[in-house]
Amino acid sequence: MAERAQTSIPTGAAKAEMDAAFEQLYRDRLRDVYSYSYYRVGNHHDAEDLTEQAFLQAYRHFERARRESDGRPLRPWLIRIAHNLASNYHRDKARKPQSPLDNSDPIAAPHGTERIVEGREELKHLMANLENLPDDRRDALIMRFALGMDNREIARALGRTDGATKVLIHRAIKQLEQEMAADE
Repeated sequence: MAERAQTSIPTGAAKAEMDAAFEQLYRDRLRDVYSYSYYRVGNHHDAEDLTEQAFLQAYRHFERARRESDGRPLRPWLIRIAHNLASNYHRDKARKPQSPLDNSDPIAAPHGTERIVEGREELKHLMANLENLPDDRRDALIMRFALGMDNREIARALGRTDGATKVLIHRAIKQLEQEMAADE
């Protein structure tokens, strides 16, 4: 007779400790997951939805992730969840036609300073050129510069070696520079 695999469901004090640890992870990494999601999908509403989905998935698998991490930080694991959700988002979006309203830019609040407007235009230009990069290069740049992740964390999040990640980031920067220069 085959034995069914038992999953340990924490109870009592163990559950309270796990919930406290997850709450701390949430507080520490909410900004990272949201920022990554925003850079991947390009709008706040969908980024908020993806962030919520990422943390819900993370909570479901938190106990196992803590066990398997051997004390390593869980940030790359969380970003990997957000990465997978963003990939699903783009795949699903490609299957559904968009209405013109989906493609419109949000209405910007008027500001009196020229510097803010210039900064927004520069960011818009950068974001548009990021979209031209292959997914792995775009993701690596977002993780590196928007989230401040180091190469080892990025490698873990993308499932690559440290050396391959370093090359990936270098090539992504070079390609982005070429894209930006071609637009000028």
